[in-house]
Amino acid sequence: MGIEKTLFGVMEDGTKIHMYSMENSKGMKAQVIDYGAILVNLYVPDRSGKLTDVVLGYDKLEGYYVNAANFGATIGPNANRIGNASFTLEGVKYRLDVNDGPNNLHSHADLGYHKKVWKAAEGDNCVAFSLEGADGEMGFPGNKKIEVTYFLTEENELKIHYHGTSDKNTIINLTNHTYFNLAGHDAGAINDHILTLHASGYTPVAEGAIPTGEIAPVKGTPMDFTSPKRIGDEIDADFEQLKLTGGYDHNWVLDGEAGTLRHIATVEEPSSGRVMKAYTDLPGVQFYAGNSLKPETGKNGAAYDYRFGLCLETQYYPDTANQPTFPSAVFGPEREYDSTTIYKFEV
Repeated sequence: MGIEKTLFGVMEDGTKIHMYSMENSKGMKAQVIDYGAILVNLYVPDRSGKLTDVVLGYDKLEGYYVNAANFGATIGPNANRIGNASFTLEGVKYRLDVNDGPNNLHSHADLGYHKKVWKAAEGDNCVAFSLEGADGEMGFPGNKKIEVTYFLTEENELKIHYHGTSDKNTIINLTNHTYFNLAGHDAGAINDHILTLHASGYTPVAEGAIPTGEIAPVKGTPMDFTSPKRIGDEIDADFEQLKLTGGYDHNWVLDGEAGTLRHIATVEEPSSGRVMKAYTDLPGVQFYAGNSLKPETGKNGAAYDYRFGLCLETQYYPDTANQPTFPSAVFGPEREYDSTTIYKFEV
């Protein structure tokens, strides 16, 4: 199927932002824009074949100028948190934007990749977005070339492939920050979604949601999703880790071998029958239950609020730049960044 390109909005400086629509023969449809390489809409069939948009977002470009929740966004050069907004690499200390208490979150709220205009290239039911990041931009070393490609397959998969190079060693840790609600983006809280995570461990956090460096077992705790469990069952449990983050907002240490594309999670939504299976070759995933979502108006006038969407942000562990025992997200002349994440939809 071909790509349909339409005008999504015009920035104040006159830059035109386009939407690229991909549709497969089963009617599933994904729509992405070259501002922030953002996934705006994702129409997925339910058990009766009815198509519904299952991702939170905005109708107009202006909504994404703020986008405090990072709906649908490509996050980079570093997703998640870096403690004390700094890291040392090869003896040099790099200071980042202090934007989350004393820490850094998602690189930069205004200059991060989710606020950049990317170059788009259309392919066979795929769109490749690319940008270049200058040495020192947002505090990160290295001249970087980044590419994010969205594919829509005949197997009802939204596949995201990431590639990055840098002329100096640097931190590259990209993710997609889509909020899913398999009952529909306007369907309310996600407490009834049933989640399975193929992860026997997670990285506990201290105040400020920075990992302690420990990898703790999930067994016997509310963090255990190794068998299917309703998200709402234990999200408000009397458990210190959940109290620190207001609910689920942690990195799970994925089972299996990092570097190998593997099935990491399943989300089931009983009322629609929709099932989403997530795959990645990365070592971790941030399961975030939308605990910090504030009341606002989304697409088609929908009212969004607390826990109305969930994120499965595949990643290197948070604060890996400062945690020598965590898998390294240092990439440069000797090591290119290359990763794939897939969200596959079934009923």
